[in-house]
Amino acid sequence: MGEIFAGRYELVDPIGRGGVGAVWRAWDHRRRRYVAAKVLQQSDAHTLLRFVREQALRIDHPHVLAPASWAADDDKVLFTMDLVHGGSLAHLTGDYGPLPAGMVCTLMDQLLAGLTAVHAEGVVHRDIKPANILLEATGTGRPHLRLSDFGIAMRKGEPRLTETNYVVGTPGYFAPEQMLGSEPDFPADLFAAGLVALSLITGAKPDTEALVRRFMDHGGIPNAPEDVPEPLWQVLASLLHPDPDARFKTATGARKALLAAAELLPEATIEDEVVEVFDHIGPLPSGFGPDGPLRGAPRGEATGGTTAAGAASTAPSPTGGRPVTGPASFTDTGSFHLAPPEPSLPLQPSAPPPPATPPRGTVPAPPTTPPRTPPPTPLPAPMPRYEPTAAASPLAPATRPYTAGQPPLPGHPPTPGAGVPATPAPADPVRKPGPPPKVAVPVLIVALLCIAVGVWALLDG
Repeated sequence: MGEIFAGRYELVDPIGRGGVGAVWRAWDHRRRRYVAAKVLQQSDAHTLLRFVREQALRIDHPHVLAPASWAADDDKVLFTMDLVHGGSLAHLTGDYGPLPAGMVCTLMDQLLAGLTAVHAEGVVHRDIKPANILLEATGTGRPHLRLSDFGIAMRKGEPRLTETNYVVGTPGYFAPEQMLGSEPDFPADLFAAGLVALSLITGAKPDTEALVRRFMDHGGIPNAPEDVPEPLWQVLASLLHPDPDARFKTATGARKALLAAAELLPEATIEDEVVEVFDHIGPLPSGFGPDGPLRGAPRGEATGGTTAAGAASTAPSPTGGRPVTGPASFTDTGSFHLAPPEPSLPLQPSAPPPPATPPRGTVPAPPTTPPRTPPPTPLPAPMPRYEPTAAASPLAPATRPYTAGQPPLPGHPPTPGAGVPATPAPADPVRKPGPPPKVAVPVLIVALLCIAVGVWALLDG
């Protein structure tokens, strides 16, 4: 069983790792559903202050994944969010490369809608990138993204947690004014959103420095890059302009321009590749079901407080491809190893049947010759043992091979089969003549009552 925080959140299995903590799938015992729990690994004051800022955000929007609640237990703290199964935009481009222009417009419209809600709360995200934009597992249907990871977000006007000459974020997604030490503002988020759109339509991380040089050399909006439709490029160029005053002022304005550009794009054809957003988290480990922990099901005991039986970690691939799945190795919050499977028991020879018990109440005569026994019935052919195919991994069998035993003979106890220890049949105890006590005692009581009634009737008459 995994560690339970504050009597409510039970950690199930790790599904990712961030800069300051690990992300777990957890069961919420109060709301009866699975959630994503970010467990803080560091406890210094600087990290705790960032944690307090992130968990304090309460933005309710279908395209924003903000913290929902938090809990603390001993020296560990966590906050929870909705569990999103479809991976991130980094996984999507790693799987399919460049995405169709129509799908890019759909994703960007949702991202800008989420940014509108975030900016309406006076919050600057400061870390917009494909890895922080998660997707619901919608299959081949309409995609649905969620903007996540508000670890370095801040409200406009709040004191900064970093030095003036120190910039926070992800290299390659900084706006030019951030590199000059400007205060975080909404246009910096819009610049990063434009870089995300460019990475989706080209299938590669943009070269921000080369892009800024193109704008500076051209003196205005340069020509559209290869494979970027002109209507879409006009919108992206207004997001990616090096001068923040030349960009869109709000995410709402950029969204309106994007919807107008989408109307000018050619319609999708049958030749376009179908993009599927599949489940990246995987099945639940043993001991857990869709409705929570299974009662009576064996689950691994936690060592150090936080484990999950048979848990598998799914961390984002460093190359942006499919997630790398492997055994859980988050030793900071506790781990354990499953015991190896027990070896198969060797086949044991069948024990000879015991001699027949004489009938009750008779004294058997001393045998002068060995008693004759009927010939044993031949054993049925053993069932074939399962062997893995050449493509399968040669793992040790988790169950023992079973072979049917010899069918019982009339008047004899059954013969134990392979893998079942032979135990002698217990001899029947010798009973004395007469009825058993359970019958004799009630009859005796009834007889005494009848005698007492008769005596009373005689004395009364």
